[in-house]
Amino acid sequence: MKTLYISDLDGTLLQPNIELSDYTIRTLNELIAGGLLFSVATARTIASVGSILKDVALTMPIILMNGVCIYDLIHQRYLKVEYLPQEVRYNLLTLIKDNQLKGFAYAIKDGKLSTYYEDLSSKPMKDFYEERVNKYKKPFMQVKDFTELKEEPIIYFSLMDQKEKLDSIYTTLSSYPELGITFYKDNYTPDIWYLEVFSKHASKYHAVQYLRSYLNLDHIVCFGDNRNDLPLFEASDKRYAVSNAVDELKAKADEIIGSNTEDGVASWLKNVRD
Repeated sequence: MKTLYISDLDGTLLQPNIELSDYTIRTLNELIAGGLLFSVATARTIASVGSILKDVALTMPIILMNGVCIYDLIHQRYLKVEYLPQEVRYNLLTLIKDNQLKGFAYAIKDGKLSTYYEDLSSKPMKDFYEERVNKYKKPFMQVKDFTELKEEPIIYFSLMDQKEKLDSIYTTLSSYPELGITFYKDNYTPDIWYLEVFSKHASKYHAVQYLRSYLNLDHIVCFGDNRNDLPLFEASDKRYAVSNAVDELKAKADEIIGSNTEDGVASWLKNVRD
């Protein structure tokens, strides 16, 4: 039976320092060399994921930006990208401006990712920006107003704020049938939530289904910790939540495994394959 194992990164496979432990790197490489099919599904872009996974000999395509993109690490190209429909993009840009929302906009043009922001007036946004620039050398471009991007091939918006400030926007955007949305608490910053917006055809669920067909898979096993992993769980045949996962995800899991700080995913995989 051809089985693919897919893990979320932040809060699941990664340590709190946003790195893979030596044990996880060593274990994954040993298992992959022995024939294990392993991939990741994350909200991150290739700019940071490429650096995070550089020591793991991955051969399978990976799921980026909560399913907006599927990326081939071997050939360094996007296999699949879901763009926001133009008419919805216009409405979304106006809504963001009218409600003075802050965050980052992403576009892919000619196979290259561009990331835009208006300002870094909040500490969480500044921390997000500085981590990716300093640690991963990710390029960002500042624009005066997101509405300048109305003709750009936008794929994703990531808005950051306290939950109560994003609740009403989440409700409004949920009424747009053309949109997909994830709304979840940040793993690293207390009281900060992410509201991420993309095409309805883009989600970890749709991305997993694409890989199931593309790789001719018989079985998919997944690992996660947060609300944005719910679509990943829905698309998989077997679901495991790390012990530090949110209760909502644990309720959907077939089993609870060790936490991310205990190398829960790598330890589980090693025990299963031994």
